[in-house]
Amino acid sequence: MSAATPTASARGAAPYYFIPEPSRFPVLTSFGLFLVILGAGQWVNGVSWGSYLTLAGLATWAFVLQGWFRAAIAESEGGLYSDRIDVSYRWSMSWFIFSEVMFFGAFFGALYWARLHAVPNLGSLDNAVLWPDFKAIWPSSQAGFTAAPAGTVDAFTTMGPWPLPTINTALLLTSGVTLTIAHHALIAGHRAKTIGFMWITLLLGFTFMGVQAYEYFHAYTDLNLKLTSGIYGSTFFMLTGFHGFHVFVGALMLLFITLRLQKGHFTPQRHFGFEGAAWYWHFVDVVWLGLYVVVYWL
Repeated sequence: MSAATPTASARGAAPYYFIPEPSRFPVLTSFGLFLVILGAGQWVNGVSWGSYLTLAGLATWAFVLQGWFRAAIAESEGGLYSDRIDVSYRWSMSWFIFSEVMFFGAFFGALYWARLHAVPNLGSLDNAVLWPDFKAIWPSSQAGFTAAPAGTVDAFTTMGPWPLPTINTALLLTSGVTLTIAHHALIAGHRAKTIGFMWITLLLGFTFMGVQAYEYFHAYTDLNLKLTSGIYGSTFFMLTGFHGFHVFVGALMLLFITLRLQKGHFTPQRHFGFEGAAWYWHFVDVVWLGLYVVVYWL
């Protein structure tokens, strides 16, 4: 690095508010997402090339994002980000997590409405003439009970809290503790300890995903619980599946943060990249606690 290039120790020379040069990254990212949406739409409608277009879109999207993130990291490590940029990133991450709260709130709301309103109403006297064979029970685990008196929904067994969901709860809660230890170690300037606990956190996160994958295999093969198992099956897999995807995204965030730590990035005073990923991971933990109680216990 030349003497003319600002460094992280020379942040006093950072611009008042950094504005990057015009970039091709936003439009290329949008193009990749367009390919994903177009391909997925054709895929679910049975078009043969839909799956290939979806994969091409995902590859385009991932390739562009890694270049975009590399540019942002270079700007940050080059001392171009002032305190105002730090505040901007904090607000951006806060609003992003808020949007995720609303995302999961919609699915929790769907489960609440189906369980306490839709199913009881379908079994009320008002609908007895229209649907005399419908039985308003939850969970609707017997053939013909889930809005399908004709027997189009096969009998299934519900997923209880023990042992797999409880094991996963312990894994995620423990990962939150190890991540907090890593954060405090970074603030104290103990980089080796930080990196060690970050790898432990990642191990716990990926173990969670492995257990959930086995849980899905068990549900399909042993319990006959599928996405098509009425409103119970659809809400179960939508809530737990999207949460599992968010665990995967959070684990990727923590992985790249760990690799950056090993390269010497972040200081005890300035490390919002670490904090932002930690915020997201703790959010994922909280959502899982809600899932564990509402989906598996109630």
